[in-house]
Amino acid sequence: MKKSKVWVMGVVMAALAMVLTVSQSVLAQDQPAEQDPPGRVARMNLMEGSVSFQPGGEGDWLQAVQNRPLTTGDNLWADKDSRAELHVGSTVLRIGAETSMTFLDLDDRSTQIRLALGTLMLQVRHLDDDDHFEVDTPNLAFTVRRPGEYRLDVNEAGDATLITVWKGQGEATGGGATYTVLGGQQSRFTGQDQLSHDIDQVPPDDDFDQWAFERDRKEDAEVTPNYISSEMTGYEDLDAYGHWNYVAGYGNVWQPMGVPVGWAPYRFGHWAYVAPWGWTWVEDEPWGFAPFHYGRWAYVGASWCWVPGPVYVRPVYAPALVAWVGGVGIAVGGGPAVGWFPLAPGEVFVPGYRVSRAYVNQVNITNTTVNITRVTNVYNNINVTHVTYVNQRVGGAVTVVSHDTFVNARPVDRGLVRVDERQLSEVQVTREAPVEPMRQSVLGAGTPARFRPPATIATRQVVADRAPAAPRQPFEQRPTAMPNTRPAEGGNRPMETARSGEVERPAQPDPARNVPRPVQGGNPSEPPRGNNNMSGPQNTARPYEPGPSARGSQSWSHPLARPAPPQREMSQQQQKQEEQKFHTWQQGKEASRPAAAPREAPHEAPKGGGQKPH
Repeated sequence: MKKSKVWVMGVVMAALAMVLTVSQSVLAQDQPAEQDPPGRVARMNLMEGSVSFQPGGEGDWLQAVQNRPLTTGDNLWADKDSRAELHVGSTVLRIGAETSMTFLDLDDRSTQIRLALGTLMLQVRHLDDDDHFEVDTPNLAFTVRRPGEYRLDVNEAGDATLITVWKGQGEATGGGATYTVLGGQQSRFTGQDQLSHDIDQVPPDDDFDQWAFERDRKEDAEVTPNYISSEMTGYEDLDAYGHWNYVAGYGNVWQPMGVPVGWAPYRFGHWAYVAPWGWTWVEDEPWGFAPFHYGRWAYVGASWCWVPGPVYVRPVYAPALVAWVGGVGIAVGGGPAVGWFPLAPGEVFVPGYRVSRAYVNQVNITNTTVNITRVTNVYNNINVTHVTYVNQRVGGAVTVVSHDTFVNARPVDRGLVRVDERQLSEVQVTREAPVEPMRQSVLGAGTPARFRPPATIATRQVVADRAPAAPRQPFEQRPTAMPNTRPAEGGNRPMETARSGEVERPAQPDPARNVPRPVQGGNPSEPPRGNNNMSGPQNTARPYEPGPSARGSQSWSHPLARPAPPQREMSQQQQKQEEQKFHTWQQGKEASRPAAAPREAPHEAPKGGGQKPH
């Protein structure tokens, strides 16, 4: 009798939700493509010691949680005797002890990092011509120009930045000048309004260097990039926790090892509300990033396998590739519940957050084998009676929890709600969770942090060559209108307000800003990529040249960054001094060459394919 009442209530409320959805979808419209959420995020895959995290716009510092996506505005602090490793696609970021780091901007083509104190080490394996990678410190902005291995150290006073380049090339802008830093150089910049610049040879590796390079060697030996793009964030842990197999009809698939009985995708973890996407899945397993934000899941034989989809250089990140049940559609025990299941290969994902029509295409064709016609049909179809989802009918695939478990970022596997399998296989499916977030949803599952950066470091400004994205608003200051609920097979685009946490973003970067500027006193053309053995004073400081990359003359405001000061024309004496520094370094390099063991160049993913050579 109780089951009957629950079923009737679910059907009635699902019908009401469908009516509301259709009426709302009539008003929904696409947004411009330039306002789409980023297709890239960062992932923290390793923490040692005490690492703290502060969501963008929030004041709380929390213990960092593995696999939570990090994006624009998020802050990190590694305390004493601590370190962490993050990935953005094939790029690796490692922070050392007592390091304060912020993502000032992270989108499809821009990575802008604030380093207020401490050590940041970079392994940049791939850069397209229109990519921009910038690290901003209290006295300069450093732009990575080529794939390579880099390290930046900022002292406690914030008036000195040490840049070490093993392989690659970059530019340091500050104090009214721009300096080129080459592979094999260690450059020290001291001062604020005017920089003092010294060049030296790269010193022997310290403990942090050795740890980082050993992890790089291990990652370069992995087999997973043979099956997926190395620009898929989170690929680095799949080798250690599963194996690749070939399944007819799906192609290459990955199967996790050692999962518990009753395991299903999107069950062992929690939900967090991460702007600008909204509800985002955070998996507990150490390997649990790529398989939950890219590709699809299939139940083959008696186990689950992950189907990564086509090999693209940069697949588009999604917060969770699931379909939703419950909320207004299911009532369990007289109260609301929320349910979901993983999308299967070929099934179309229609985001619940506001995006352009082009984004819908890209997030699907980069994550599963599906043609545009199929995507269009699902996107435009408001007839929900002809929808069949494969995994909805797989026993144990649907996960249901209470509203409180969902919005409070509690562990899902500890709060499972049992619902009749037959009911779940027939209930209405929606494309988004009809649940209003609360502040705990934004903070996620992290517990209050014991350690945080000193107040002077947390608010310390850095020098930026490029305007950062606008700061994110605190949760309490965001509009409270809830996004609409759509029927299973789409209809028109959702009408979502800024509740999703989207921020006012600057215009897309002009590719011309990445064109290198002429070197003062040297060849005005840039040497061929990959050639670090350049002759002549190529690294001397350069005068200011107006152009799309100039920031000193622009007016913008950010609490954690200030524009680099306008470039000043160097005197002939200063130019001669820079020339002499370069020649002294070059002579020292030549003298030490027989004894130096060159480090293996970092592997770079080819621009056209996405697979990493071995």
